[in-house]
Amino acid sequence: MKYLGLAYFTPEKFAALPPDDVKAIVSQCPALDEKMRATGKVLVSASLGDLENWRTLRPRNGKTQITDGPYIESKEVVGGLFIIEADSHDEALRIASMHPAAQIGEEGEWAVELIPMDFYLAP
Repeated sequence: MKYLGLAYFTPEKFAALPPDDVKAIVSQCPALDEKMRATGKVLVSASLGDLENWRTLRPRNGKTQITDGPYIESKEVVGGLFIIEADSHDEALRIASMHPAAQIGEEGEWAVELIPMDFYLAP
């Protein structure tokens, strides 16, 4: 089964951290990402771009309306995503727990949400 992992953070909390603290947190990410990828179960891993460049597209009156920013108003924002293929829910949880947002970044209120996927279409 495939699972979508969404890595969240709170922009205001992260922006309030001193630059050296941010650098120290972010510098830990590559090793944690590599540990997760080394399982051989990670199909996709991505870090998302700055919120200023996000756009939301939705149907309105028969046309596509484009607006700035994320669709959902929330204190937490998705900052990254990954897709894993696991043999069990427990294995998926074990792999997702290796993601940096599940291990570090408490100061920025990092978190990971793990969601089973019903449909996945590979290129």
